[in-house]
Amino acid sequence: MIGARLKQARFLAGMTMTQLADELREYDFPITKQAISKYETGKSYPSARFLLLASSVLGVPSTYFTHEPKKTVEWLAFRCRKKLSKTERSRIKAYASDIVELQIELRELLYPDPISELPSIAVANLAEAENAAEQLRAHWDVGNRPLDNLVQTAEDRDFVVVSWEDNTGLFDGLSAKCEGRSIAVINTNVPADRLRMSLAHELGHLVMDIGEMPSKEAEKLAYRFAAALLAPADHVYQELGKSRGHLDWGELEALKRKYGMSMAAWVRRARDLEIINHTAYKSLNIDLRKRKWHISEPVQYQGDEEPLQLKQMAQRAVAEGLMSPDRISRVGVEILDTNLDIAESTHLTVRDLLAMPEKERQAIMAEAFALAAEEEFEIFEANEIIDDYDEDFDAEAIRETT
Repeated sequence: MIGARLKQARFLAGMTMTQLADELREYDFPITKQAISKYETGKSYPSARFLLLASSVLGVPSTYFTHEPKKTVEWLAFRCRKKLSKTERSRIKAYASDIVELQIELRELLYPDPISELPSIAVANLAEAENAAEQLRAHWDVGNRPLDNLVQTAEDRDFVVVSWEDNTGLFDGLSAKCEGRSIAVINTNVPADRLRMSLAHELGHLVMDIGEMPSKEAEKLAYRFAAALLAPADHVYQELGKSRGHLDWGELEALKRKYGMSMAAWVRRARDLEIINHTAYKSLNIDLRKRKWHISEPVQYQGDEEPLQLKQMAQRAVAEGLMSPDRISRVGVEILDTNLDIAESTHLTVRDLLAMPEKERQAIMAEAFALAAEEEFEIFEANEIIDDYDEDFDAEAIRETT
């Protein structure tokens, strides 16, 4: 287990075994690449000093190495440029694996009800991709209105969204499954409209059952699904009309603000729905590139597309004593609000206490009782407590019998 976690931490840091060995030598800890390889493959066991130094070099808490993952992520579609290195791909997966496990663990703890899984829809062509997007909207019960916040709409429906800030411009998105839950890793270091399209694209990969279709065709279907999810055909016809000889950039700016879909994507959407012909489509794209709007468009979508559920669940679980701050911090990422000093808290949950040896548990409880004895508490009369209990009991009885 420790070897696998060491390898995961190294991937997360984006380091090779040689680089890790070099960094450790800076701490006067001579070690070879071969020795680290034996640690990672379980052929030998690292010393406590190695683990402490490695945690510092790799930027993870020392408890990271002793945490045994209980979730297995099945990776599906990885969208990136060919120039994205294998090391960087491994780094993204390592980060996402830890975040996904924690997020699912929190969801199971806080929301134990059955999950709402994404539908699986057979798709073989572009028209069926459009229909699949409509079916997802119906499944989510959002109608065909513009989606003000796609990330939080998805999060509210048991979809796991993992944020990854890519500075290379080479990573677009990654979709996955874990214990029936659907997952998308998205690059949040992009404009909001591009983030929305990327998430919608990953949703397409997860919802559409396309069999053994070639990847190039699969990407076309996922793009069509994404555009249809953000801007349903009925709305596009209403906004642009059924047939146009030309589109004005001013109206496309307004539509971008309204639907959170780029002007370039609106041009493509108009062509896909045959509102404009190929000549008009080509002309608009030439003009768009002349203005350098393919790099940065003149107006930005102002919607908030930040994944929030992980942080909210983590704060709640710690506040209610359902999970310790140490468990949250094991992912090696700052999630809890540091202004509240939660990460340094010594607060123990009931589970922590039960896991302790009897003598240690009794000592901690005795200390707690001693501190409590010094506090002032409001005194209730016995009959008040009984009355409150009776009211609660009667209310529960009514629910049981109705």
